Amino acid sequence: MDDRQTPNIAVELALLVLLATLWGGSYTFIKLGVATIPPITLIAARTAIAGLLLLLVMRLRGVTMPTDLATWRRFAFQAVLNSVIPWTLIAWAERHVDAALATILNSAAPILTFMLTAMVTRHEATSPRKLFGVVAGMAGICLIVGVDAFHDFGRGIVAEAAIVAATICYACAAIFGRSFGGLDPMAPAAGSLLSGAAVLIPASLAFEQPWTLSPSLSSVLALLALAVFSTALAFAIYFRLIQTLGSVGTTAQAYLRVPIGVALSVALLGETLSKTAWIGLACVVIGVAAMTIPARAATAARASS
Repeated sequence: MDDRQTPNIAVELALLVLLATLWGGSYTFIKLGVATIPPITLIAARTAIAGLLLLLVMRLRGVTMPTDLATWRRFAFQAVLNSVIPWTLIAWAERHVDAALATILNSAAPILTFMLTAMVTRHEATSPRKLFGVVAGMAGICLIVGVDAFHDFGRGIVAEAAIVAATICYACAAIFGRSFGGLDPMAPAAGSLLSGAAVLIPASLAFEQPWTLSPSLSSVLALLALAVFSTALAFAIYFRLIQTLGSVGTTAQAYLRVPIGVALSVALLGETLSKTAWIGLACVVIGVAAMTIPARAATAARASS
């Protein structure tokens, strides 16, 4: 019998929805931010602000950061996979493609994680239910977004390829993130963000000369929202879910980002939902449930035996 306490699945799924909301809004924040702030500078500020904020919260909680070099090397590697490369690529790409298309392409993270898990690490069971969840989730995305969203697919092929590359990085990061199981969830979040900032700030100074910029108020506010909510808070939740729902289950929030992104566009930008959006949303919810609930139920059954 495993002595570890089985996580409350209702709490974990609620956190999954919150994470999807925080990251779903990040595409809008990035779009607003890069309007007047260059990509590297935007992401450098995002990682630095969020990392320092998490460090402050950890100090208030009495949680100390690891000091050994080996752990910080892992933080740096996680930063490359989960922030430095993908965030910069997405920020650059959103200067050339719509935020909706970026969301669609980035939603492939669960499929790539599932494939990497099945073929390489094999640390999670590749059950038929998880496979069904992948298919149902992607079907829901297609129904929600509709074929019209792909009308300009190809005109920004380099930007689209950059987003796909970012998605591959996310999939690898979700798997590597499991190696921080012995740490407080905020430690790898803060450590990886600060490591990312240590790389991005010099790059920003060298290539974009941020002291010459005159960012708009909307871009600055978008940057702050991106750093505080879509990064600091989201990362703390992310590293917790990696340990409780697993890498495949956690990346399932990518499915939820699409309907949440649509809802935000309706509420904030006055856009309208397609007739198939509600059916697609149902598919997304079913897909996420299939990828998360069965695995936790099985764990609970083994723990009680």
